[in-house]
Amino acid sequence: MSTNCMLCPRKCGVDRENGALGFCRSAADPVVARAAAHFGEEPCISGSCGSGTVFFSGCNLHCVFCQNRTISIGGYGKAVSVTRLAEIFTELAEQDVHNINLVTATHFTDKVAQALRQAKLDIPVVWNSSGYETVETLRLLEGLVQVYMPDLKYSSAEAAARYSGAGDYPETAKAAILEMYRQMGDFSLDSEGLLQRGVLIRHLILPGRLDDAFDIIDWISEHFHKSAVMLSLMSQYVPLADQARFPELARRLTEDEYQRAQSYLFLSGIENGYFQELSSATEELIPSFDLTGV
Repeated sequence: MSTNCMLCPRKCGVDRENGALGFCRSAADPVVARAAAHFGEEPCISGSCGSGTVFFSGCNLHCVFCQNRTISIGGYGKAVSVTRLAEIFTELAEQDVHNINLVTATHFTDKVAQALRQAKLDIPVVWNSSGYETVETLRLLEGLVQVYMPDLKYSSAEAAARYSGAGDYPETAKAAILEMYRQMGDFSLDSEGLLQRGVLIRHLILPGRLDDAFDIIDWISEHFHKSAVMLSLMSQYVPLADQARFPELARRLTEDEYQRAQSYLFLSGIENGYFQELSSATEELIPSFDLTGV
């Protein structure tokens, strides 16, 4: 069996099992930076007891504005075995969290799937990803994940190439989301409003890029009926990109951009989801990556 990694759309083909590094800069064993109850997700994920969130290190995108760059690009974290990862999931579940929330684990999908089979959890598993995934890799998770929470970052290939080095992102992420919906079907909430199954799509509005937000709202409206998926439109952008190289990203959203995006969403007919307050654009939402729970 080949050990050449083809897990993500980059298809680097490197032998990570023997230490070679591809775009994600990660060897084969999962690297985890934090595993703890987290309250910074949407209400249907965080609830009152928190989401049992496992932050994985490394990433197959390296967005220039990433808030988690310490781990996504810097790679900070601790390598763990599949068995230890399964234990981490179980230990979090024992803290009475509402779900197990796997953040940016795409490049470890095969090992995560093994750990989920070992853990045999009785609470929902949330796949919290960039959306830059292949249909084939997502099928490794079928029956193991109950909630998909992908980003849909761009509708523009030009923006995707400039900010994430992935000009194929728009069509790739849309195909991934359609596969996620094929696996999950229409979303369902329990009596407390917690998401038990389904797809919650996130879009972070970037300054000066309202057209991406409008196009994504249109795409969701055209491809899903009103009770199919949820949408979280986020305004929490913080200008962390290199301001010399990306001067257009050197500011937060304006009140006018915020209001226009909100109005477009309300007119779209999409009824299920969230629109984040403009005041959320602070660095306080960034968790401490200190190996808690690892």
